[in-house]
Amino acid sequence: MLLRIDPRSPDPVFEQLAFQVKQFVAEGALAPGDKLPSVRELARELAINPNTVVRALETLERDGVILRRQGAGCFVAERGSDLAERERRRRLDQLVNPALTEAFHLGYDPSDVRAALERRLDTLETKTRRQR
Repeated sequence: MLLRIDPRSPDPVFEQLAFQVKQFVAEGALAPGDKLPSVRELARELAINPNTVVRALETLERDGVILRRQGAGCFVAERGSDLAERERRRRLDQLVNPALTEAFHLGYDPSDVRAALERRLDTLETKTRRQR
């Protein structure tokens, strides 16, 4: 797992870190049960404050991506979410709305957006199959 922090990104470092872990899980590079490096290891490797790593891990735990086991570390959780269906849909809408708005302002029509989404889903499915 090769995590990278972009100091020029407008996104906070902890969000960059959390998103990359989520992306590795979605692509199958991290599987349920895989152990993440320790806070100290990640902080040293990325040259960031350990508190930033802790904040990213708290975000991942809150989102159900990882499980923390006292004294053992952090592990990738089983796929799925404990969130209620209504909350999951609300979060999905929050993720999709900005992308659709940007696509509209870039001049894309709904068929272009669907095609882009299908391409990305195909890529994720292919990566996931290869990891198994």
